[in-house]
Amino acid sequence: MAELLPVPDLVERILASVSPLPDFPQPLMEALGLALAEDVTADISLPGFDNSGMDGYAVTYADVSTASEDAPVQLPVVGEIGAGQGGLMALSPGTAAKIMTGAPVPAGCDAVVPYEWTDRGVAQVRITRAPSKHQHIRVAGEDVAEGDLLLEHGTVLGPRHLGLLAAVGRATVRCRPRPRVVVISTGSELREPGSPLGRDSIYDGNSYLLAASARAAGAIAYRVGIVPDDPRTFTDALSDQLVRADIVVTSGGVSEGDFDVVKEALSSLGSVWFGGVAMQPGKPQGFGTVGDDRTPIFTLPGNPVSAYISFETFVLPAIRRMMGKLPYSRPLTRARLTHGISSPEGKQQMVRAAWDSDRGGAFVTPVGGHGSHLLGDLAASDALIVVPPDTTALRAGDMVQVLRLDEGF
Repeated sequence: MAELLPVPDLVERILASVSPLPDFPQPLMEALGLALAEDVTADISLPGFDNSGMDGYAVTYADVSTASEDAPVQLPVVGEIGAGQGGLMALSPGTAAKIMTGAPVPAGCDAVVPYEWTDRGVAQVRITRAPSKHQHIRVAGEDVAEGDLLLEHGTVLGPRHLGLLAAVGRATVRCRPRPRVVVISTGSELREPGSPLGRDSIYDGNSYLLAASARAAGAIAYRVGIVPDDPRTFTDALSDQLVRADIVVTSGGVSEGDFDVVKEALSSLGSVWFGGVAMQPGKPQGFGTVGDDRTPIFTLPGNPVSAYISFETFVLPAIRRMMGKLPYSRPLTRARLTHGISSPEGKQQMVRAAWDSDRGGAFVTPVGGHGSHLLGDLAASDALIVVPPDTTALRAGDMVQVLRLDEGF
């Protein structure tokens, strides 16, 4: 019996075979969720000019420093400054100007009195409370100074990053693109959801499960129609899809049966490895490259739970490496086990589980049985308990390693 390959060894082999995609400038909205391939520095300051932080009156501090309810100060209003309107360039002592939030502060102004501290006069304003010097004035460069490092290479861009980039005038940024992941399900028994079922047929859930997983990882997913159990048909379908694939993912046809067409079709190439991995579920695996461009291909088991866990373990790190995202694999966290579990010796067991936490800490509860066909249990889970190969039993209360499936990283 062939020796099973440890999970970390296959992950290492995959990462060594996959390279980050070339980066190029992308429009900001297309860059959401992508990793920066450059350091970004500010070409301008934020704010770019002194501006008002309140709707109110621009004044000279010395004119209003004694203002109070008992001794209000009255000043003539000599103008009005709105955001985007820099008509009043200077303010003379002894005068005030209406000013809106964000409007440029005129020279000679060193404080803004909010409307709430005045009678909101038009020709003349009555001020009943004194601001402090420079109060309610946003100073140029107090947020970002020209030349500041804003975002480092490798930063995964979220909405707040894009807002900052736009605010400093960047229309594009260099990023690695989303990998194109082609998902192929094989099996003559498969039918498209919504079509009639025969007594010996099943709906194709795997291609939706895997394509959605690829999209959730940040990739562009192409779900290919069902391919029957015929090596020639599979080879033709694969050849047609390589033109739009950075990664190919198949499910089914990789075990030791008479109709394992993926294994039969690809074994003769010599560029795809097939073997057993010391993992349950997900023992039968295949990985290699196909086509003139040596496109990475992952041949995953056909049982849905095995396919999903294999995607999480092996395909997800490849997608993230192509995108320049770190870490490549989902980080492990720790939680206390609520129920005891057993595990086969020599295999890394991936147990479906539900995560919970309270003031007492984090807890994880196994969900359902071990069967790799139990998709309902998988859907009810939001975590995987990772049981090491040398551990055969865990008791309630033990601390265990957990992958949280719905957490971003």
